[in-house]
Amino acid sequence: MKTDLTTGLPGLDKVLRGVMAGDNIVWNVDSIDEYRALVLPYVQAARRAHLRLVYFRFADHEQLVPSEFGAEVHRVDPARGFECFVTDVHKVIEDAGRGAIYVFDCLSDLAAIWQSDQMLGNFFVLTCPRLHVLETVTYFAIYRNSHTSFALDPITQTTQFLLDVFRHADRLYVRPIKVQHRSTSSMNTMHLWEDAEFKPITNSAIITEVLSSARWPGLRVDNRREFWQRTFAEAESLAQQARPDGQPTEQQQDMFNRLSTMVLARDQTMSRLIHQHMDLSDVLNIHNRMIGNGLIGGKAVGMLLARTILEHADPRFKDLLETHDSFYIGSEVFYTFLVRNGVWWLRQKQSDPETFLDGLDEARVKILRGDFLDDNIRQFREIIDYFGESPYIVRSSSLQEDNYGNAFAGKYDSVFCVNQGTREQRLEALLDAVRQVYASTMSDKALRYRLGRGLLGQDEQMALLVMRVSGAVYDTAFYPQVAGVGFSYNPYVWNQAIDPKAGVIRLVFGLGTRAVDRTDDDYTRIVALNAPEKRPEANFDEVRDYSQRRVDYLDLAANRLTHGDFNELVARNHDLPIRMFASPAPVDDPTRQPHWVLTFDRLLSRTSFVQNMRDMLRILEQAYGCPVDIEFTANFIDDDRYRINLLQCRPLQVQGTGRSRLPRLEVPAPDSILEARGAVIGHSRIIDVDRFVYVVPSAYAALTLAMRHEVARVIGRINHACSPERTIMLMGPGRWGTSSPELGIPVHFAEINRIAVLCEIVAMRENLVPDVSLGTHFLNELVEGNILYLALFPRQDRNLLRESFFLEAPNHLSDLTPRDKSWEDLIRVVDSRDIAPTRGGIRLHADALDQRVAVFIDRRGDRPHVPASRDD
Repeated sequence: MKTDLTTGLPGLDKVLRGVMAGDNIVWNVDSIDEYRALVLPYVQAARRAHLRLVYFRFADHEQLVPSEFGAEVHRVDPARGFECFVTDVHKVIEDAGRGAIYVFDCLSDLAAIWQSDQMLGNFFVLTCPRLHVLETVTYFAIYRNSHTSFALDPITQTTQFLLDVFRHADRLYVRPIKVQHRSTSSMNTMHLWEDAEFKPITNSAIITEVLSSARWPGLRVDNRREFWQRTFAEAESLAQQARPDGQPTEQQQDMFNRLSTMVLARDQTMSRLIHQHMDLSDVLNIHNRMIGNGLIGGKAVGMLLARTILEHADPRFKDLLETHDSFYIGSEVFYTFLVRNGVWWLRQKQSDPETFLDGLDEARVKILRGDFLDDNIRQFREIIDYFGESPYIVRSSSLQEDNYGNAFAGKYDSVFCVNQGTREQRLEALLDAVRQVYASTMSDKALRYRLGRGLLGQDEQMALLVMRVSGAVYDTAFYPQVAGVGFSYNPYVWNQAIDPKAGVIRLVFGLGTRAVDRTDDDYTRIVALNAPEKRPEANFDEVRDYSQRRVDYLDLAANRLTHGDFNELVARNHDLPIRMFASPAPVDDPTRQPHWVLTFDRLLSRTSFVQNMRDMLRILEQAYGCPVDIEFTANFIDDDRYRINLLQCRPLQVQGTGRSRLPRLEVPAPDSILEARGAVIGHSRIIDVDRFVYVVPSAYAALTLAMRHEVARVIGRINHACSPERTIMLMGPGRWGTSSPELGIPVHFAEINRIAVLCEIVAMRENLVPDVSLGTHFLNELVEGNILYLALFPRQDRNLLRESFFLEAPNHLSDLTPRDKSWEDLIRVVDSRDIAPTRGGIRLHADALDQRVAVFIDRRGDRPHVPASRDD
């Protein structure tokens, strides 16, 4: 133990029974002058003892440690956010090592900047124990009567010393509140600081005078409302003020600017949109339905902002949009949960590209078993009581999610709660759902997505959106009548009559999970909004073959999410307006039960639904200044009237939104490698292909399901070994990105994010065709990454696959990833320079308007080049 550790005040050392290595000392003061009076002798003693002195400077008050004392002054900015501040402080602490002497500015300024006592408490819980382990001595201060139990309880529980400092009649008094590892009868007694002595005060008259002057707040700690509550109380008062012209007052606008950065967004682009379309009343409405503090995250902001934009743009949307009654779990609840359950430091490894996958399993286990604060539990109970037994969904809404450039589509979990059972069972289901979404922040796919976009080091807190599930009860099933996704720009143009700028929607019957998840060999209805009658299918037989057959729904009796056959489901539900969504298939026996085919024909042709969806997408795109992607449901409330529930809106990062006109193409037969007529998603382009990765369909079909998962991992290793500068075309059987390996190759998007062209070869089953999965999370990422998607039907007319080109060329698989040499018969990596070493190379000609793609050896090398980002 060091013997030269001291407060610099021998009388105080005697009261405290000495200062020991590892002590954290918190002073509870009325003003910064009292704290400075105690800091000065402390740092003078450290200087005389030649101890390393570190001063953290972050507050607005005047400097505590004089410049001539030679302290290391580290200026850290809490305005950058909690996570960045903690990281910066702890980097200094780790670099300083053992035995340093620390002074922190008054911690109350942190709560003021973060507008949160809870985050101040979290900071102390993370920092104090590390300083203790490193055998430092540290001075902190907080202002008396300025904080709630959210800050005071964790500080009191964690520190070694907590001491009150009082000024009365120009004299300073010190009273230890908490002492650790010390024992003396006078330690908890009030002491008068007089000259170099600290004299115990036992006279009741003096003690009561001193304490009365300190404005003791009373027994109920929460009478001292924290920054968050005080700010909103002030905002509520300002909201009552009104100007004759209905415009906000200057004070109201200033308050909205302040609250929007506390609750809505700090991203500058989103903030501009928010300030154009939202006001103080919107933020106050959010606060009334909010659990905890902090931001509500990108998904919640996108939903609320889109609704506000539509209702302001056209009065009809006030009646057309289904009223929402969502709750918001603030981002600070997530941080507090991580801190209090011992996950914070495991999570910090994720900011380093070298260690971002370390400790994920341990972190996920701790999260899934974690506990919540009592105050959060009380608020969660209120949610359960509000919803009763109505189903709801807990949706991720992280800070970076659904912002410009970062959709995070499908990277974090959303959890349906069927919400049946006793009150305690329903509460536990909600807690488990919150834990599951929190745990999904530690998933491989989410972290690789953040790595690929340079986001690992950025603040990524997880807020949550708790939404009522849209729909109704049919027998024991709960589901919406219509659900889907919509793009204001249509990247899939299969007919000359289709205008990409009119938008496209992808419809399903039942829950929208079938519209956004690529799971099995079912299909959906694609609707070009300027030509809804146009279908990719040629006749009713094809329509029937490629229509949706299964429905996702919530089974109220079994209390779970499930799926079932559409015809079996609707046969039990006689109140459903079935003809609005389905058409009867021709049958030979009129006495038989009709077999319904989900076409949505009457919905699209005899209602205003198409026009309303087109107008919604147009208005939102104009407001966002770029194409948008939405999720929605629709339900009829009688024969003629329906409501649309707008669930989500985010920017759609589509490159090249013009209609490129390509030159006419004629390729000699010997030079043709591939010709595809069918599903093409992406804009037209002519590009050189540097490398092909070809999964041999016949060999893949012979694999076990477990081996097919390993193939997906090999593809990932090839992807990461390839240079981003090279143009790569990936080809394989069935559906890329499926979760069902019997239907295709179950890669994650992070395993193919460096490719330029993705080709699905229809060779898994005769009756399985690629589903044009617009709006699925997987296809969203292809569009966001400007990756061309195409389907190849090698057995159909005007389609060609010259497989010998890939089987006979040199295979570079083992050059890229030597550990996977055993897969060379299955996976062929072919470089164009081996086949066409002359100046022409191998070209891809993709015409989105004609839905045609050709890959060929270009021996002339003088064909026009239309890059992948061209706009016309």
